[in-house]
Amino acid sequence: MSDTTPPPSYSASELTAMAIDLLAASGLSGDKASAVAQILVEADLMGHDTHGLNLLALYLGELESGAMTRDGDPEVLADVPAAVTWDGRRLPGPWLVLKAMALAQERARRCGTGTVVIRRSHHIACLAAYLKRATDQGLLMLLTCSDANSASVAPFGGLDPVFTPNPISAGIPTPGAPVLMDISTSTTTNGLTARVNKEGGRLPAPWVIDGHGNPTDDPSVLFTPPKGTILPLGGLDSGHKGYGLSLLVEALTQGLAGHGRADPRLGWGATVFLQIIDPRAFAGLDAFTRQTGAVTEQCLASRPAREGRPVRLPGERGLQLAAKQREEGVALYPSIVPALEPWCRKLGVTLPQPLAGSGS
Repeated sequence: MSDTTPPPSYSASELTAMAIDLLAASGLSGDKASAVAQILVEADLMGHDTHGLNLLALYLGELESGAMTRDGDPEVLADVPAAVTWDGRRLPGPWLVLKAMALAQERARRCGTGTVVIRRSHHIACLAAYLKRATDQGLLMLLTCSDANSASVAPFGGLDPVFTPNPISAGIPTPGAPVLMDISTSTTTNGLTARVNKEGGRLPAPWVIDGHGNPTDDPSVLFTPPKGTILPLGGLDSGHKGYGLSLLVEALTQGLAGHGRADPRLGWGATVFLQIIDPRAFAGLDAFTRQTGAVTEQCLASRPAREGRPVRLPGERGLQLAAKQREEGVALYPSIVPALEPWCRKLGVTLPQPLAGSGS
């Protein structure tokens, strides 16, 4: 494939069916396989191609090794009207989050807010992929996670890693398209640095430091001794802001769940904080969207700093891309299909063919 040839595109429904079949062949029940497949494909639809089907081969390996639990339900550790704590038992993260969303939505309808925290979840994939399910119902959603089993981000001013990229996401209803925010509290993610390093490339900016504290755009310093770290959001100049947000995420996830960096490591996973807020319990949904509509309209009306590049809302590009790719096909990152081909052969699952007219 030449540099000018677009990547091949695939039917979103066929990709979802393939993912379900692979996960089911690996031992997941229908509801769990469907939940994981839907979230992974949704991430690719929105353009988050490090956290979509790029993860599927890794998940299949975790199922094969037993590091991801196949069967059962989360254990309820605490349950009061507006707050629930689960032990996720290392069950599939997307299934746990969707199950938690359903519970939090029911509690929010009754109490105004509903919060579920989950210890010992497996990885939960792309946070942005969950949000529209809440905003479509006129609900405000907050979702964040951390992974105490690894560390790749140093505190501001430090050399030794303490945190994972600790993303924070929010879905905000408006009179029009929702605001879908999904940001790391670090300058970049583990998935992107690993991909760029594997491909021998460079990051767009000096987002990492080497083991001596020197900033660089070379991700290889994260993988060769003395290992460097990813910088907190804000970098060398104002990384104290990202550092503070990372600590907040740790408190919301590991602190409220009562399980994290104070405990032995268990393997790749997540601790999750999920909160649904129903504006109807406050000033009302109409009042809420009147305000969110006003502020988003003012943002969009702001004169562009660069000609031809108007202001966009968080999530706007992802929603537009998802709509386009549902109709025209999902353009998968070039490394995804080669990673899935061995699993399809091993598990007897047919890999979808590229759509006619797409690149090959």
